[in-house]
Amino acid sequence: MKMRPSSEAELAEMMAAANAPWHITGGGTRGIGGDGAALETGGLRGIGLYEPGALTLVAQAGTPVAEIEAALAAQNQRLAFEPTDLRDALGTSGVSTIGGVVATGASGPRRIAVGAARDFMLGVRFVDGAGTIVKNGGRVMKNVTGYDLVKLMTGAHGTLGVLTEVSLKVLPDVEMQASLRLSGLAPDQSVAAMSAALGSPFEVTGAGRTAAGDTLLRLEGFEASVRYRAGALSKKLAGFGDVTLDDTAGQDWTDLRDARAFAGGSGDLWRLSVTPSDAPAVIAAVDPETYTLDWGGGLIWAEVPAGTDLRARLSVPGHATLMRASVETYGRLGRFHPELDVLARISRELRARFDPKGILNPGLMEAAP
Repeated sequence: MKMRPSSEAELAEMMAAANAPWHITGGGTRGIGGDGAALETGGLRGIGLYEPGALTLVAQAGTPVAEIEAALAAQNQRLAFEPTDLRDALGTSGVSTIGGVVATGASGPRRIAVGAARDFMLGVRFVDGAGTIVKNGGRVMKNVTGYDLVKLMTGAHGTLGVLTEVSLKVLPDVEMQASLRLSGLAPDQSVAAMSAALGSPFEVTGAGRTAAGDTLLRLEGFEASVRYRAGALSKKLAGFGDVTLDDTAGQDWTDLRDARAFAGGSGDLWRLSVTPSDAPAVIAAVDPETYTLDWGGGLIWAEVPAGTDLRARLSVPGHATLMRASVETYGRLGRFHPELDVLARISRELRARFDPKGILNPGLMEAAP
């Protein structure tokens, strides 16, 4: 059974009357299952306000990301946090929505330079588990009073409320994008090269390693600036081997952002967040069949044999999220990394406050039994 409200008021009525679990989903691209009937937000669609001069956009949660990006591109602007599209990696279909992006905190390679999705959020409207319509934030960065529910809702995966509208800060697009490419580096060398680049004054907006083993460093801005910085950074990294300038690496960044190297894989797919300097040790301990690095080594995508408890292999602080697996493996290991006891208690109290009936994606973000 699927429910698809066409307005915020209709959603609030449905939520107030509900007495059984809801499986909240945006466009269904994450493939997150759950108990109860599916509640889709695709009926809440449309850009309500776009002010290019104020770098502000307001859209209903079910608005496709592609529609928003097209509107921004017409004004030479963009979503600077580079939202991910994981349909190929997860083997899902559907349409990526802005509400889904916010609910999952989907942020791409540029996060290391400009911030994550949560850093571009200005305001939200949502319906909580009791059917109450809640509004927080506004259309400017300093228009938040009281509790910052805007950031709380970003990455909550629909467990605290169903987003109906989001307000975002957008940024101008760039004149040129180019990448430096280093091939054949071992994981520790790759991380060292990325760290050196990110610690330089040359404004690197992407630092990753492809599944093929290429280390990529992205530079963006005005053409003259990009070419100058590329030359200076190439000299700085000369000790790591041959450095080539690639003006056409845009597809590589898209593939890295969307974890496309794992499309069609038969193993389990994990997303690891660690200290960049720990990445080489993690790769050695996990021994993945395929892996990529992003965020200078702080984000690892790893494919391992089905059923592997990858968390048991981690010997460093970090988080391991199970992104693609069988229902049995999800039931045994859980999707999200277990929280520390104090954080788990806070999370439970928040869910009890915003979802007193326990009907919003119940159990999704809790540790496996």
